[in-house]
Amino acid sequence: MLIQLFSDIGKLWEKYGSVYLTGIANTLILATVATLIGCVIGFLCGILKTIPYGPNDNIIKRFLLRLIRIIIQAYVEVFRGTPMILQAVFIYYGLPYFFGVAFKDIWTVSILVVSINTGAYMAESVRGGIMSIDVGQFEGAKAIGMNHWQAMLYVILPQTLRNILPQIGNNYIINVKDTSVMFIIGFSDFFAVHKMVSGAVFKYFPSATMEMVGYLCLTLLASFLLRKIEKKMAGKSNYELVNTDQLVMTAGTYSLPKDAASPFDEVNKDIREGK
Repeated sequence: MLIQLFSDIGKLWEKYGSVYLTGIANTLILATVATLIGCVIGFLCGILKTIPYGPNDNIIKRFLLRLIRIIIQAYVEVFRGTPMILQAVFIYYGLPYFFGVAFKDIWTVSILVVSINTGAYMAESVRGGIMSIDVGQFEGAKAIGMNHWQAMLYVILPQTLRNILPQIGNNYIINVKDTSVMFIIGFSDFFAVHKMVSGAVFKYFPSATMEMVGYLCLTLLASFLLRKIEKKMAGKSNYELVNTDQLVMTAGTYSLPKDAASPFDEVNKDIREGK
């Protein structure tokens, strides 16, 4: 049976190999672009949800921030609480139905659907990442003259990005697999190729086996690269912060190498000699 399976797979690859590769390329492009756009959406939503305000702030500012938070929360709940395949159907077929807005480019609507779905998940991840940063980081940034946006850009977000990088990678891997639902609106991804080929030659299981192995290889490669990126961003396990062979000032005190002459030696000598 295995010999027959391998034989069928070989015949399918020989005849439709280029089509499968095109499907793989489309899947990777869609997943990568949509994940990047989704991260931007998630970071914007996460930042807007964490802007502080209090009773002493202007009433307009408080109203706008509350309204923004309500809108973002509704967006997050809707797109996290519904399947992506139905989101694709609603956007691709629903918008023309209700508003007469038709999408001529299938790539545009596919990227839009996956991006806003990813952004909904990333919004909560970013919010949690920002909230996990010690409040002293904000206070220290403001103490040296930074406003809220400068503190976010230069102090908080770099640390947040490092903390949520595993979640970003997880969303990318999910997108590599879940872009398969875009076949419902006619997008030619890896899974759509499988549907087309198996329907043409009536060899569903050999084609499905190729799909399973292909998706597994894509996700394993993505996991490997993401671990490399995480390790790179984490930096070295230890650092040599100072060179003990040179004069160093730490916390307002000076330390010298043991064999170095102290600048106070001459003063101490004069005191001992009664000068």
